[in-house]
Amino acid sequence: MQRQALVDIIAGDPVLMRFLRGMRELGLPDPLLGSGAIYNTVWNVLTGRPRHLGIKDADLVYFDPADRSYDAEDRVIRRAQAHFANSPIPVEVRNQARVHLWFPEKFGMDYPELTCSADMLRYFSTKSHAIAARLEDGEIAIYAPFGLDDLFSFRLASNPLLPNRVTHENKARRAMALWPELQFEPWS
Repeated sequence: MQRQALVDIIAGDPVLMRFLRGMRELGLPDPLLGSGAIYNTVWNVLTGRPRHLGIKDADLVYFDPADRSYDAEDRVIRRAQAHFANSPIPVEVRNQARVHLWFPEKFGMDYPELTCSADMLRYFSTKSHAIAARLEDGEIAIYAPFGLDDLFSFRLASNPLLPNRVTHENKARRAMALWPELQFEPWS
């Protein structure tokens, strides 16, 4: 039921659907639309707020291990930004095949080398944020390794797989300022 509700929310949002179709039009390998563009939209719909309230950007990810260079990723970033130039939500594009190369320097901790885009979801600091979607054979496919209960229960539960306590707390603080219905669960 939750999965169908999520599919219906995404399908009913022209901006999110444009991202899903656009990832295919750009020919991104193993593409996913994830993070705030999805969970913020759900919370907005369920609470009757404007659909895109609080969405900083749309995370468009892909997985291309053939070229893990910054230059290759930057070319894709520029193509995607041009493709979605008129979008009311800015895009942030990342090649998940290269995250392990820059993550330690930026965040001060190791990050595993991934084997596909969906692997990234297992390492999100907050379980309700670990949700992504894409079009598969014309249908919206949902990826949610921790399920959808936290999302639909307005629960911010931590995922201790990486020591991301600060990220979990900072994201929760920001989210709770916009959606006071959220229930924060401290780092476990």
